[in-house]
Amino acid sequence: MKIYTKTGDKGETSLVYGVRVSKADMLVEAYGTCDEANSFIGLALSHMDPINSQQIKEICDVFKKVQTDLFHVGAELATPKDKEVKWKIAKSDIDYLEEIIDMWDKEVPPLTNFILPGGHVAGATFHTARTIVRRAERRAVAIGENVNPHVVAYLNRLSDLLFVTARYVNLLLGRDEQLLHS
Repeated sequence: MKIYTKTGDKGETSLVYGVRVSKADMLVEAYGTCDEANSFIGLALSHMDPINSQQIKEICDVFKKVQTDLFHVGAELATPKDKEVKWKIAKSDIDYLEEIIDMWDKEVPPLTNFILPGGHVAGATFHTARTIVRRAERRAVAIGENVNPHVVAYLNRLSDLLFVTARYVNLLLGRDEQLLHS
């Protein structure tokens, strides 16, 4: 199978089931933003590859599931409203994120001030992924009522997880958080 098909050369792409839409369509924007976030999560994980600790392994394992779920979010967003969704985000997926957030949030110091994104390159990249997920969430909301409400909740919770993960990674890797100065 060739990588290039030339079918998008005039500004259109296919949704699931082959429905053609403009590449500027809000659905394409939403699932493309999920893809962008997924790539940044992969980048953050790649910066932790040489680090050998149980906590880092645990983070990588959690995000393998998250990256798969994020593909499912994208697939759900790429499915036309009158077609059957092959993979659906469910409340159990949101519950899983909350469980991890609660577990890792106990490990980091309580927030007493806003922090600036940064730290170790892995932590900073998780912060970047967080902002991209927030954009994906806004795009999903803009689509309207045709979006599974669990998708919006999942993206909202994922951005929270990414924030906590950035803090946790920076703690594990010995990087101080930079406080916002007023």
